[in-house]
Amino acid sequence: MKLENLLSDRILILDGAMGTMIQRYNLTEEDFRGERFRDFDVLLKGNNDLLSITRPDVIREIHREYLAAGADIIETNTFNSTSISMQDYKMSHLAGEINRAAVKLAREAADEFTKLTPEKPRFVAGSIGPTNKTASMSPRVEEPMYRAATFDHFKSAYKEQIFALVEGGADLLLIETIFDTLNAKAAIFAAEEVAAETGINTPIMLSVTLSDKAGRTLSGQTLGAFVASVSHANPLLIGLNCSLGAAELKPYVKELGKAAPFYISTYPNAGLPNQLGEYDETPEKMASQIREFIDERLINVVGGCCGTTPEHISKYVDLVKGAIPHERSKPSEYMQLSGLEMLEVSPQINFLNIGERCNVAGSRKFLRLIKEQKYEEALDIARKQVEDGAQVLDINMDEGLLDGVKEMTNFLNMLASDPDVSRVPIMIDSSDWNVLEAGLKCVQGKPILNSISLKNGEVEFLRQAKLAQMYGAAVVVMAFDETGQAASYERRIEICERAYRLLTENGFDPKDIIFDPNILAIATGMDEHKNYAVDFIESVTWIKENLPHAKVSGGVSNLSFSFRGNDYIRELMHSAFLYHAINAGLDMGIVNPSQSVIYEDIPENEKQLVEDVIFNRNDDATERLMAYAEKIKKDKSTDTEQAKSEEWRNYTLDERLSYALVKGISDHMEEDLAEALRIYPRAVDIIDKPLMEGMNRVGDLFGAGKMFLPQVVKAARAMKKAVSILQPVLEAEKSTEESNKAGKILLATVKGDVHDIGKNIVSIVLSCNNYDIIDLGVMVPPEKIIETIKKEKPDIVGLSGLITPSLGEMGVVAEEMQKAGLNIPLLIGGATTSKLHTALKIEPKYSGPVVYVKDASQAPSAVANLMNRESRQEYIEKVKEEYERLRENYSQKEVELVTIDEARENAYKIDWNSFESYKPNSLGRIKLDKINIAEIIPWLDWKFLFPAWNLSARFHTITRIGKSDEERAKWIESFREDDREKGKEAIKLYDDAVEMLNKFVSDDVDYIRAVFGIYEAYSDNDTIYVKGDAKEDYTAFPFLRQQKKSRKNEYYCLSDFTAPLESGKKDYIGAFAVTAGFGADDQLERYSVEGDEYNGLLMKSLLDRLAEAATEWLHAKVRREYWGYASDEDLTIDEMLAVRFQGIRPAVGYPSIPDQTTNFTLHDLLSTEEIGIKLTENGVMHPNASVSGLFFSHPQSKYFGIGEIDEAQMVDYANRKKKNPDEIRKFLMANLV
Repeated sequence: MKLENLLSDRILILDGAMGTMIQRYNLTEEDFRGERFRDFDVLLKGNNDLLSITRPDVIREIHREYLAAGADIIETNTFNSTSISMQDYKMSHLAGEINRAAVKLAREAADEFTKLTPEKPRFVAGSIGPTNKTASMSPRVEEPMYRAATFDHFKSAYKEQIFALVEGGADLLLIETIFDTLNAKAAIFAAEEVAAETGINTPIMLSVTLSDKAGRTLSGQTLGAFVASVSHANPLLIGLNCSLGAAELKPYVKELGKAAPFYISTYPNAGLPNQLGEYDETPEKMASQIREFIDERLINVVGGCCGTTPEHISKYVDLVKGAIPHERSKPSEYMQLSGLEMLEVSPQINFLNIGERCNVAGSRKFLRLIKEQKYEEALDIARKQVEDGAQVLDINMDEGLLDGVKEMTNFLNMLASDPDVSRVPIMIDSSDWNVLEAGLKCVQGKPILNSISLKNGEVEFLRQAKLAQMYGAAVVVMAFDETGQAASYERRIEICERAYRLLTENGFDPKDIIFDPNILAIATGMDEHKNYAVDFIESVTWIKENLPHAKVSGGVSNLSFSFRGNDYIRELMHSAFLYHAINAGLDMGIVNPSQSVIYEDIPENEKQLVEDVIFNRNDDATERLMAYAEKIKKDKSTDTEQAKSEEWRNYTLDERLSYALVKGISDHMEEDLAEALRIYPRAVDIIDKPLMEGMNRVGDLFGAGKMFLPQVVKAARAMKKAVSILQPVLEAEKSTEESNKAGKILLATVKGDVHDIGKNIVSIVLSCNNYDIIDLGVMVPPEKIIETIKKEKPDIVGLSGLITPSLGEMGVVAEEMQKAGLNIPLLIGGATTSKLHTALKIEPKYSGPVVYVKDASQAPSAVANLMNRESRQEYIEKVKEEYERLRENYSQKEVELVTIDEARENAYKIDWNSFESYKPNSLGRIKLDKINIAEIIPWLDWKFLFPAWNLSARFHTITRIGKSDEERAKWIESFREDDREKGKEAIKLYDDAVEMLNKFVSDDVDYIRAVFGIYEAYSDNDTIYVKGDAKEDYTAFPFLRQQKKSRKNEYYCLSDFTAPLESGKKDYIGAFAVTAGFGADDQLERYSVEGDEYNGLLMKSLLDRLAEAATEWLHAKVRREYWGYASDEDLTIDEMLAVRFQGIRPAVGYPSIPDQTTNFTLHDLLSTEEIGIKLTENGVMHPNASVSGLFFSHPQSKYFGIGEIDEAQMVDYANRKKKNPDEIRKFLMANLV
């Protein structure tokens, strides 16, 4: 029974996630290697597809579990089995073998279950993933024309994979998780070639993934554009997978069903990822959401993607019984084209404007820019045409001195990087087939190929048409045959009719045929040219009446070629000609969209002159038009561009002040405030009225996501400058009146914690929303908070903390507020906090409102709700109900832990018998004073700077491009429209950061210092014993061990990576502390005194990053020189930041060392006070910009998280530390179950 015969009768079930199931097995590096790859020189763990060779039993078992759960279709374990994806593991040469092994396993499992239930046949879908590269996007922001792999690379890799899948018996080719349509088009092309070469026509299923809830692919296409781009494949199924959960995916599945005339599939994720990046939507909940798809008849195939398991799939079985599947929608009656967006050439369009100016033969400026390789400027020409109304862009590189293939490829790749331009379809224009094909390999949308013709005979004509069809393009057919170009009406219709018959009889969709019956130049002075326009218009009428669905186009500027240099006359001719040609049925034309004289606006005398020429009405028509053209040549100009000045300086005074605050402009503040003092009776009125209106506007814009943190900080700086200018007048007035503040907020970082960047950002944001802020600073004890509340009577209290012990301190503050009889709202925020922790550990301790605030962007909304008398109670009740639900759900969740004894019995095993440690070149403690900051700056990982300012980490790519306006404008254009403003702020932030770093260098600051040591060590009972300098005794470093039940039954502790005492082996360990804040407090204080929050925050952010950078630098020095176990290491900084070296450097506070008190032992060992580091009572380092931890050298050492532990281990751990368990408990609150 064939798969296609079942789809209209019932809904079929696809299997769930392969990767999720593999994770359940907790496979080791050895599992992935097997015996065959035991000595392979690349780490293979994570190469799931290789398991089809090295652990076929695991893959076979997963297939069987899904089939037993009720799956009708199972996917092969080949998602990454292309030579491209396998490059990461140096296994490209094994791609064919891996696919053959995988399809064999799936085929055997499916056939086994089909024999058991013949009435329910099982099918195999050959999984074809997108690879880890993109065909239509550059991985290098600074090189938009670069491609990591070309269309031909993709096609070759996919072809190898598809051959193996087809020969192995796959029933379906599933091209899935499509994020770049050009990748998918290469796979489709390869599938067609395989079908032609093998004679096996395997159905195709396409499944696209959306990058976010905006409904576009990663490469920017809408769903409609995607369907138009791939419909040439005539897939059996088309659908959506990954990216979103079922509930979020449903509207897009519905949209796809309406747009695509194919069977519809979907296999969503198990909900959206949680805070740990895991999928935890239950089978029951997901099934209830899938039921809606089934009840609304949206699908023909349903399955699961990330996070789904056989338990999820089994829930579908009852749902699909007797259910009516989706009925395929009817194909569109009209031609569909696409760029990033779909364009349907329906009668409503009337006439399709094809922009002509990106043609080296028709635009001298464009030719010059291409020759000079000024592609960004050439792209501006394309952008201008789209802005002026071009619905398609014609791109032509036919010029004798140009390499047409190279320039077509370069420019189309450049054009793809600009979403405002690439949203429209492309017309690839050339007389050279090689250039046309090069263009087809660059366009992810559905383009128009301009052109093919019969000039080289029918065989070549049909070959080119077939290839155009395989690339997914519509074609322009020129009225040109073996005897030459058609100039008369009779020749035009003869050639077009013949071409139409040949194409349609050979399977070409007539809706994708566009005829160009040749618009030729008139008014040339030659009699044989006089009737060209008339013949063209009559040919259009005949084609529309006799060749169903075919479109008609033409190059309109050819008509007026004899009037080059006189744009006005040319526009008159084009306008009049188009008016009559469109009425005759002309569908589209290559025109200059910015030159548009409306037919109705043409003066009658001029209209008669040009129409006499067009319709060949008078013998002297050409002469009269030429004489008129010469007469008016000097009188007409189309240049209307005017330069703009600073318009806002012409606004009213209040508008100027408000505008200056919103934009953070201080340049004119003194003169504007001087004027304000003459108008307003008191200085305080200026603050309360125009200035606060501006700041309220800032708050509104920030809350709406239309302003971004750096902008808000600059607005606050401008406000402070305004207040400082008014300060003398305010004091002179001796005003005792309070300004009209929205409310008073008290903020504090809790006892034992010195981190304040997040709190300071919240302070600035709330002050911009007209709140009076009382900031108590850092390390504030509970009694100080209570005392200040009683004295200042704030409306709201906000607590911040970054380290785990701060969670306990916040609970203490809540308890103290309760004892004091307070009832004011309490806001909770900071990196270690969460909504769940707030609900579990803080809210129950305080009867007043407790609200978790994730970051600064949420603060204004939470505060506004709490301050609003009308809606306050409703908001508080809503939060309380939410926290109650969280507590109930949490209480129902059971975390299965093994005992600490069982965890130790099943500790991570290292073969110490064959181990020989590398003796360090330098033993003992080494202090590095004044590390040159210029040496550290290249080690900065910029990805982490931008999130600290509520900007996306992806903006770090600004660091990889030049500083020219052109390059930066191009970089901005690479982002979605709603992210571009943020991108501009990211540029400013980056520039300010670089300027500050350069100042650090020029001032030769002494901020960075380090101390480290390499010592003899051994492990015993989850503790590492370190032999310090000049001591015979050892310092004990107790560590925690994982206890959460592991399917692999293996539990990690850092002590596993140091030779155990019983081994008798000598081993070593490193300890380190680095600070980037030595002596920095003076400058930070200056910024504070000057009211310069922006630079103060920026400096703190940079010092944090410099501390991490210096730690990476130090680790490399230790590996290569001081310890020397990796003396031959040859890695770039980027590779080191990606942790591609031997050994680890876990820091205190990392998931493997969650206990902050480890710092006390570490800092005693290293005497860190000598580099200016002090510890708070909770083990937090001051300066903040400091990192401390340990160096492990063993090749098998790895990063991990401790996760949940029980009370017994906590007590055992406290005993090993010789501490009271109650003292340690607060440091492990995030881990204790």
